[in-house]
Amino acid sequence: MLKTKLSILAVLLFAVAFPRLDARVIEIKKKAELNPTVYFSGVPGNPKLSNDIRTFLGVCGWFDLSNDAAKSDYTVAAEPGSGNLVIRLYQSKTPVAAWRFPLNSDSREVAKTVVDTVIERAFAQLKVRGFCRSRIAFTAESAPGIRNVFICDIDGNNVQQITSYRSLNVEPSWSPSGKSIYFSKYNRSGIEIVETTVATPRRSRIISSSRGINTGAAVSPDGSMLAVILSPDHQVDLYLLGLRHRERRRLTRGIAVEASPCWSPDGRSIAFVSDRRGNPRIFISDTSGRNLKVLPSIGADAVTPAWSKDGKIAYATRIAGNYTIAVYDTQTGENRRVVALPGNWESPEWAADNRQVVCKRTIGGKSALYVIDTRTGKQRLLLQTNSKLFDPSWSPCLKRN
Repeated sequence: MLKTKLSILAVLLFAVAFPRLDARVIEIKKKAELNPTVYFSGVPGNPKLSNDIRTFLGVCGWFDLSNDAAKSDYTVAAEPGSGNLVIRLYQSKTPVAAWRFPLNSDSREVAKTVVDTVIERAFAQLKVRGFCRSRIAFTAESAPGIRNVFICDIDGNNVQQITSYRSLNVEPSWSPSGKSIYFSKYNRSGIEIVETTVATPRRSRIISSSRGINTGAAVSPDGSMLAVILSPDHQVDLYLLGLRHRERRRLTRGIAVEASPCWSPDGRSIAFVSDRRGNPRIFISDTSGRNLKVLPSIGADAVTPAWSKDGKIAYATRIAGNYTIAVYDTQTGENRRVVALPGNWESPEWAADNRQVVCKRTIGGKSALYVIDTRTGKQRLLLQTNSKLFDPSWSPCLKRN
């Protein structure tokens, strides 16, 4: 039986990792946009907090840091007080807003709150939520066959190990609350889906351990259902699992291999990868498994979809022999490549600002995690270690303390 399970898994991995190449490539270019500039004067007498605020202003992706206050679109000024920090925001020297934040020993958390507040005020018309407090989950390989789940802040620092298994643990996916992570854990007897809490003491529970494959866990926006890939009858298909009442619903059936489900923001549709037309493509169905349609895509193949809250689907696609990242707007039909640098770019996941994606880049045999700004086309190195990195997943906005 184990041999059969591994054979099915091999088919799945082969279909996704080694797709066939199609010569037809369509790209829609978009002119890079410019961010407003911001000047930060620092926190008098507190270099650590000054550096942390400046760091998050720089990595949030919504501003370009400036060294010239007179030429900046915005100025952020700080005035420390007794246990408090006053932040004032100016636009072209005109006062816009002022806030008071309590100071504590964790300057990074204070900095995240400050920058989130500035983002939400400066881009109020766009209704942008501050997301500096969000985190990024990923997996790191410490030895062949041993891969565990980690998390880090949006600047790549504050890395924490979430799991400590002597096995392969892959495809982390956040719960809507950001309090727990779902992932697939490989055992000697098969693969199971596990949920573990992020906060300590960590608590874990097995969500699915049916015969065969249990992979691709994606939680519905309301937290009630899990879209998963199962193979109880040796067919690799898409299922829904109830997290509250434990019901199971099969959405696909056939010899095609399915993978990588993700939910629409309204929870009414699911995008997933299937090789039912020969090479891997992204399909969308409703939660009954009906109304199936194929996603228009550039490049030869389309894999690992991720659906933003404002209706865009990021995916990896193969062009000229390498994978790159593209974005399809379900509302406008615009379909464009968002990175053109060399290497293989894979597994995009949206930030809560619906603008940036985190993904894995492999070049020269080395892997790293990058953040791509889908508006400006800029790339930022998030994390690179001696270990191979995989499966980035960006958490939702987390509540402020």
